[in-house]
Amino acid sequence: MNILGISAFYHDSAACLVSDGKIIAAAQEERFTRKKHDPDFPKEAAAYCLKQAGLTIKDIDFVSFYDKPLLKFERLLETYLATAPQGFTSYARAMPLWLKHKLWIPDTIKSELGYDGEVLFTEHHQSHAGSAFYPSPYQEAAILTIDGVGEWTTNSLGVGKGNKFSIIREIKFPHSIGLLYSAFTYFTGFKVNSGEYKVMGLAPYGEPKYAQQIYDNLLDLKEDGSYHLNLKYFNYMSGLSMTNDKFEDLFDGPRRKPESPLTQREMDLAASIQVVVEETMVRQARYLRQETGLENLCMAGGVALNCVGNGKLLKSNIFKNIWIQPAAGDAGGALGAALCTWYGYLDKPRVTNEQTDSQKQSLLGPEFSDEDTLAQLAQFGAVTRRVSNEDLYKVTADILAQEKIVGWFQGRMEFGPRALGNRSIIGDPRSSSMQANMNLKIKFRESFRPFAPAVMREHVSEYFDINYDSPYMLLVAPVAESRRLPMTEDQEKLFGIAKLNVPKSDIPAVTHVDYSARIQTVSATQHPGFYKLLSAFKSKTGCPVLVNTSFNVRGEPIVCTPADAYACFMRTHMDALVVGNIVMLKEEQPKWQEREDWRTKFELD
Repeated sequence: MNILGISAFYHDSAACLVSDGKIIAAAQEERFTRKKHDPDFPKEAAAYCLKQAGLTIKDIDFVSFYDKPLLKFERLLETYLATAPQGFTSYARAMPLWLKHKLWIPDTIKSELGYDGEVLFTEHHQSHAGSAFYPSPYQEAAILTIDGVGEWTTNSLGVGKGNKFSIIREIKFPHSIGLLYSAFTYFTGFKVNSGEYKVMGLAPYGEPKYAQQIYDNLLDLKEDGSYHLNLKYFNYMSGLSMTNDKFEDLFDGPRRKPESPLTQREMDLAASIQVVVEETMVRQARYLRQETGLENLCMAGGVALNCVGNGKLLKSNIFKNIWIQPAAGDAGGALGAALCTWYGYLDKPRVTNEQTDSQKQSLLGPEFSDEDTLAQLAQFGAVTRRVSNEDLYKVTADILAQEKIVGWFQGRMEFGPRALGNRSIIGDPRSSSMQANMNLKIKFRESFRPFAPAVMREHVSEYFDINYDSPYMLLVAPVAESRRLPMTEDQEKLFGIAKLNVPKSDIPAVTHVDYSARIQTVSATQHPGFYKLLSAFKSKTGCPVLVNTSFNVRGEPIVCTPADAYACFMRTHMDALVVGNIVMLKEEQPKWQEREDWRTKFELD
């Protein structure tokens, strides 16, 4: 039984293939089209999924779509009628896409894929809940999903047992903690639906001085985690903007213009909305524990990517165990829709393993042999050296120990927004200049952005105040006291971005200004290749930690193919590129020349 899950037409379109209940392949469309957060129908992602399994579209029994377009259209119409004529421009802009594609999803699926079978629909937050619960290692768990908005639901609380789950409470649009966070993303000058993680990264530079103003004016938060927004401060219902003049008056002036210098106000606003969202998450988790009596919690939805909030939840000990879907945003809806069809619609039994989830480390994308790699690199005239499996990790560790930055491309591409050691840029965390070099010379992004540590699982508690699996880089924890460097009196007095260049630990490249780190634990059994690299680096340096950031530059998706990787390598100041067993050094490469005819396509059979 082959089920193809599809999410599309909002942001982060994706496809996923589930065969007899097993997750076979999954990928975002952006990785193939190279359009960041591509919302279009995921034709290339679907083609890849079929190719990975050796199937054609005729082998697919069901296609499952991740939300119910008619319900979403109902919300659009009702919201427009409630705000008219204010939102006419936004409404008129949205109509052509709805009338051409969104209202005719079965026809679109059949025409785009050449599919002639049954199309099923799950509600948006059911897809999120399915993606959270079904791949988790728990037979029973509470479920928490939070995002901007699906059809009407913005936040759901549920309970899963065996192969079924049910929703016990929902919060509906226009009240949304995800949209509240996005309003602050917009107001601080970042892009909605992609810049929220920048707000999270900016928060430690500020103080939550506006938190009480948020509670007093914007958010009526109850003890059980339910809430209402004061809609007088927002414009998102009309679609014109996220915030309005009242919001500006409340928070000391107009929104920051994108790309303009950050001020202390933006840092304090980020700190304030972060603590408010964390408190909302904690209260909802506490309510879920009281209502269900369960020890396990599963999470999905865009807000579940707020790893600082996730870390606070873990530390609160409300639940004994927490599992978070690594593709927690809309891309993961494709996976949730497919799994809801297998377990919910077809009523298939669900077997779990308490030791591991069924997400396969989220390594669900394409992989390439060394022969594939050499064929793709030949078009660039790349100078390559092929090393043995035995030498691969030692050679790379030697390069890293020289404080050089390495593009690391191995095995199957990650599904979700995080690079987990297969499409990564890696470096030495002990280097005091590594964070600045990676941000400014490699990623071409804001200097305040932190980097994550990948650490051998058995050594995590030696470096961080946590002893819990975090394979998907979705938990933040403090750096261990023993690793921290004391600050001088003058350093203690610094505010905002001035804190950035103060070394804070013996692994400064992965220590944020508040001594926190977004941790990825790497297991020898679950992620053997990346573990071997960490082990080789530890043998060379004594340090079982590496800087791990996604293999892309600002504004581009994570690389998918060896050709993508080489292009990114040559356009940046990376020192070396390792693709499979192929090693390339920057100084040996021919001068880079831009061209557009080198991309690899996945064609539907």
